[in-house]
Amino acid sequence: MEETNREAVATAVQRVAGMLQRSDQLDKVEQYCRREARKKASVEARLKAAIQSQLDGVRTGLSQLHNALRDVKDIQNSLADVSKDWRQSINTIENLKDVKDAVVQHSQLASAVENLKNIFSVPEIVADTQVLIEQAELLEAHRKLMDLECSRDDLMYEQYRMDSKNTHDMNLIRNYFGAVQGLSDDLAKQLWMVLQRAMGTVRRDPTMLVSVVRIIEREEKIDRRMLDRKKQMGFIPPSRPKRWTEKMFEVLEGTVTTRIEGSQSVTREADKMWMVRLLEITRKYVLDDLIVVKNLMVQCFPPHYNTFDRFFKLYHKAVSMRVQELAAEDLEANEIVSLLTWVLNTYKSVEMMGHPELVTEYDIHLMDPLLPQKVVDELLSKYVQTFTSNITGWLRKALETDKKDWFKETEPEADQDGYYQTTLPAIVFQMFEQNLQVAAQIDETFKEEVLKLCLKQMNSFLIRYREEAIAYKEDHLRDRQLPQCYVQYMIAIINNCHTFKESINSLKKKFLKSTEPTQNDAAIERTLNDVAKDGCQFLLDEVFLDLEHHLSELLTRKWLTGTHAVDTICVTVEDYFNDFAKIKRPFNTEMTSEAHRRVVVEYIKAVMQKRITFKNADERREGADRMIKEAEQFKFLFRKLTAGEETDRLCDAIAAIAEVFKLTDPTLLYLEVSTLVSKYPDIREEHIVALLAVRGDASREMKQMIIETLNQNKPSYAGNTRPIFKDITVPTATMTSSMAATANKLLK
Repeated sequence: MEETNREAVATAVQRVAGMLQRSDQLDKVEQYCRREARKKASVEARLKAAIQSQLDGVRTGLSQLHNALRDVKDIQNSLADVSKDWRQSINTIENLKDVKDAVVQHSQLASAVENLKNIFSVPEIVADTQVLIEQAELLEAHRKLMDLECSRDDLMYEQYRMDSKNTHDMNLIRNYFGAVQGLSDDLAKQLWMVLQRAMGTVRRDPTMLVSVVRIIEREEKIDRRMLDRKKQMGFIPPSRPKRWTEKMFEVLEGTVTTRIEGSQSVTREADKMWMVRLLEITRKYVLDDLIVVKNLMVQCFPPHYNTFDRFFKLYHKAVSMRVQELAAEDLEANEIVSLLTWVLNTYKSVEMMGHPELVTEYDIHLMDPLLPQKVVDELLSKYVQTFTSNITGWLRKALETDKKDWFKETEPEADQDGYYQTTLPAIVFQMFEQNLQVAAQIDETFKEEVLKLCLKQMNSFLIRYREEAIAYKEDHLRDRQLPQCYVQYMIAIINNCHTFKESINSLKKKFLKSTEPTQNDAAIERTLNDVAKDGCQFLLDEVFLDLEHHLSELLTRKWLTGTHAVDTICVTVEDYFNDFAKIKRPFNTEMTSEAHRRVVVEYIKAVMQKRITFKNADERREGADRMIKEAEQFKFLFRKLTAGEETDRLCDAIAAIAEVFKLTDPTLLYLEVSTLVSKYPDIREEHIVALLAVRGDASREMKQMIIETLNQNKPSYAGNTRPIFKDITVPTATMTSSMAATANKLLK
């Protein structure tokens, strides 16, 4: 306490010292005193108020404790009085046991009296109820049945309460009411019959269906009440619980299943389109029934049944089971497509479960798939296998049919532009397109898979097509008179390749989303080019077989004296190319170029075979002039065939060789040969040797000098143009003599 006083005095001193630091502050001492006095009075007042509040609280608490103590004593006294009264009443309760038994007996007698009327009239009520059931007066029949069951159940319950082990009396009551169970069963049959015909009943007489549901609801309530009593007393009447609600849904499920199966009367034997018809009937039945459920049947059932939802699931389950049964059968390709299209597309479309009247009641996206994905995959795999087998057979048959046309005595048909063609591409791609349209009905992924399969089969088919074209040519070579329209049908085969390319591109654009090339594109393109190239080569072979005799006359003595071989060659080529004009581009252009090249090459080959050796300058000049003239003839011909395109370079090779022959001064021969080599750097040493040999006046030394000089200064081949001399071989001396002998025989 002293310590506190000292601290307070020290604080006060410090505070006063702070107030009186300057001399002018002494004038305010009284003011400071008054202010401090006010503060002191205020603090003392607050302290007094706080102490007074604490004292009042303590006084109130003590008062409440005294009151609580008195209450506890009163309760203790009351409990003592109750305990005393309870001990005195024990004997009184034991004396009331007889009264209790009397009450139970009175209750049983009262129940018996209450049901006495029904007990005596049981046979009559049973008969009346049976009549009502037969007359379909179901509500009235059920009311009487409930009265009978209530009387029986009450009597059995009272008997159970009085003596639960008295089975004799229990059986007596049960036997007396024995016909009641039969009535219950008969009524149930009537109810199930109405439910089995629910779709028809709700259209014709919905009140009947409402009555059935009301009866089942009553029985459900009685079941619940009896089960509750069983929990309390251990007694439950016979045939309870009936569980008619569960049975009702079982019957409805069976009704839906029967309705779906009852529509499946179409068979494969009776109708090839049986699958389509069967699925269409199912669609119509399901849609019609669900609309009836929504518009009529929902009103006949209590809301808590979720009637539409329940029926929607029942129909979905029944359809799923039926579709799985169909999927397990040995289906053909078109049947698989019909089934999968219906399952994957039609089922959830606006034509069926997605119908505008149904989607407002149920989210179709919550439905389980009709077919498990494994089954769908198996069906797709089976379809692919069947389709592969079928398309192989179809393509083989189409090719066989087309081959028969090749041997006809009439020309093939021409398209609107006059190009020969056969029906093979149209047949093949019509078949492809039909199957792709069918596959597209399933889904986009499967459609693309089928297209890739078609392209793969197309490649195999084109390989066979090429083999058949080669065999066709070989058959013709055995007898060139047959077939009569060989050239025209070979042209059609070439044109078909162009049509195949266009059709393939069209299919890909139509049925493929991606523009990326497929793995079969390159192979198909290569095979089609090979077929067209072979066909063009076969036709050129045909031309040059006819020209063979005239080509053999070139650069011979007969040629030098004035044969018309080149005239005949030009006429023959032009005649053939009148037919070849019906070949589509680019094959026509390529073929014309190849024919031009081949004519020039054959002409140069005739030079290189040294069929003639000029004896003097006059013969050389005459032969050279003839060669230049014939080169111009070839130029004119192929300009005409190529519609004015540049064709001079090849024919200029003939003119360049002629200039070598035409030269009169042997000393300038090297320069002329050099000019030839510079123009055609692919010319080889043996070619020059053959040219000098045909010229006939070059000495061995001159030949040697020219060859050596050219070898030293030979220009490199740039490769910008296709070489001419590369494929021309110079026969050896033995071959030359043999060919000369053959030429002499032909000339004779």
